[in-house]
Amino acid sequence: QVQVEESGGGSVQAGGSLRLSCEVSGDTGSVWQTGWFRQAPGKERVEVAHINEYGTKWYDGSVSGRFTLSRDDAKSIVYLQMNRLNPGDTGMYYCAARPYELLFSEPGVSWGKGTQVTVSS
Repeated sequence: QVQVEESGGGSVQAGGSLRLSCEVSGDTGSVWQTGWFRQAPGKERVEVAHINEYGTKWYDGSVSGRFTLSRDDAKSIVYLQMNRLNPGDTGMYYCAARPYELLFSEPGVSWGKGTQVTVSS
């Protein structure tokens, strides 16, 4: 079993920065990929970035160049540094950890409860 817990959300003005943390615990050796997702009010949850076991990173075009993933393997924490935030980045941010054989959309993936990010203009 894998547990995921997010932290670091808050309220900032446009142009500001936040760093989100995703702590993964339990059977961390089974985690292939850790992803960050955003769900804006009234909208579907969308993936914004992920990092795999080898350190390969992917970013959605809407955050590329502004958001940066990093990882502390000793602490099993994945960070999402968010710079130049804009109101479009507002939403609940979720972290998920999946094994190789599952997609994020499939049952069995471990999800956190989310952390709220609010960006005001």
